[in-house]
Amino acid sequence: MSEDPFVTHRGLLFTVAYEMLGSAVDAEDVVQETWLRWAEVAHAEVRDPRAYLVRIVTRQALNRLRSLGRRREDYVGPWLPEPLLTSPDVAEDAELAASVSVAMLTVLETLGPAERATFVLREVFDTPYDEIAGALDKSPEAVRQIAHRAREHVAARRPRMEVDPTQQREVVERFLAAAQDGDVDALLEVLAPDVVAVADSGGLAAAIRQPVHGAQRVARLLGGLTRAAPGARIQTIWLNGAPAARLDLDGEAVAVVSLVVADGRITHLYAVNNPYKLAGIDEPSLLTR
Repeated sequence: MSEDPFVTHRGLLFTVAYEMLGSAVDAEDVVQETWLRWAEVAHAEVRDPRAYLVRIVTRQALNRLRSLGRRREDYVGPWLPEPLLTSPDVAEDAELAASVSVAMLTVLETLGPAERATFVLREVFDTPYDEIAGALDKSPEAVRQIAHRAREHVAARRPRMEVDPTQQREVVERFLAAAQDGDVDALLEVLAPDVVAVADSGGLAAAIRQPVHGAQRVARLLGGLTRAAPGARIQTIWLNGAPAARLDLDGEAVAVVSLVVADGRITHLYAVNNPYKLAGIDEPSLLTR
């Protein structure tokens, strides 16, 4: 007996929903809604189950995205995507790792719902324009125009990222050692001069409310972490397909930091210490194309 197509493509459906929503919790809800609709369909009449399921999950994610937009307008401080625990294997697919990076998902937040769906489906999953058109209820030509605008928008805003996982990890480990020791000079050696740090607490934990710019300011901020919490432990973790940092206090994760590395230095830091977004940080996620 062959496996149910929903089970076969569940990882794909979750990845599509997560890239569209930036939230694992909401992505899981959308995948469950997709299953309910799939269960009502006469499967034998579906010629291409993968395309059909992607169409359903896209429509459900669009509905969810429109409602989330209103909630995020009232969010306290910067909003960042919910971080996902991933295995190092995800980094082996460079395109997938780049597409699910916190940096990319943050840029995708600046797109409208239709643009975001089109970009994700076309650029990440190479979905044909006619299939995207079916999911969005638009003509293929309109989808081509949306895709062009979305590509230009993302290209103008996405930070340049190091694609060599080994070099990424080396830089991250130097950063972690310096941060653990509170060594400002060592931090300055690994931070780019124009580095930017952003933090998302949702107003539920102590955090900077505005981005911090410049190596000196970011280094001083990070250098004070271990002094403020002397029992804190900083360790390497794989988040969203890249090496990142996890800050534990009394055995519990209190923050994670995703890093963008370019030319051997850190150019962006995305810190999340909203406890709701850290609730599933110990559960590995299945991301796939």
